[in-house]
Amino acid sequence: MAKMTERTKLSYQAGIVSLFVNLVLFVFKYYAGIVSGSVALIADAWHTLSDSLTSLIIIGGVKLSTKKATTRHPFGYGRWEQIAAIFIAFILAIVAYEFGRESVEKLSLHQKASFGTIALIATITSIIVKEALAQYAFFIGRKTNNTSVRADAWHHRSDALSSVIVLAGILLQDYFWWIDGVLGLAIAGMLVYAVFDIMNDAINKLIGEKPEEELIERIKTLAVEFGGEGIEPHHFHLHTYGEHRELTFHIKIDGKLPLVEAHALAHGIENEIRERCGVEATIHADPS
Repeated sequence: MAKMTERTKLSYQAGIVSLFVNLVLFVFKYYAGIVSGSVALIADAWHTLSDSLTSLIIIGGVKLSTKKATTRHPFGYGRWEQIAAIFIAFILAIVAYEFGRESVEKLSLHQKASFGTIALIATITSIIVKEALAQYAFFIGRKTNNTSVRADAWHHRSDALSSVIVLAGILLQDYFWWIDGVLGLAIAGMLVYAVFDIMNDAINKLIGEKPEEELIERIKTLAVEFGGEGIEPHHFHLHTYGEHRELTFHIKIDGKLPLVEAHALAHGIENEIRERCGVEATIHADPS
């Protein structure tokens, strides 16, 4: 196992915090559901427990992604982050389906919930804690650019939103019998959008993507600084393996330049990119 970097430590920490908080919150909500006799709150508690599964996926994905590169996998195991994100997206899709199915069932049967005071306290606590966890995971996801952590943030938010449905049922049950079902359908739609966003990001990283414009411009500047105005970097391709990124691109050089000098020029630019951009580059030389 490779030594954990700061990025990996933050991602791993996010998974541990999520796992611990979800387990504590599950016990509290389940107890409140039993005491108040609320079937909806008990179901919401089990939804919270399901978040612990995604936390375990995060932890496992981080552990696997830190494995050292081997001859069989020379680019390392960083793409376990994207694989973990896809697993979480599937779990979110199931949650969205269940929200939609239960909401339609409630609307068709004209059902409304019945809750006690402890259910109100547990529900408000759940909304605050889960949204705080979501914000924390979104922050870590932005800081580390870890797709699976960002996916886990959406799962936290889905639990907060499910608690919002319960709260709406508590506060508005005497006025709108249908409020629980309608909000459930709206939240199911939001989760479907989140699933699409997570899957799109993870799949793009798996199949390869165009580098961001800021990186391209920085590399063009480095190449010209090192090799002169006639270099003309072009044809960029980026492959992401967690923290490790592989970039390939072409440069134009004098066709009459000796092979040894052409190799030294390309190798020098690759070293500059590695040192100043943290990207492993492979350059193909085109004769101008």
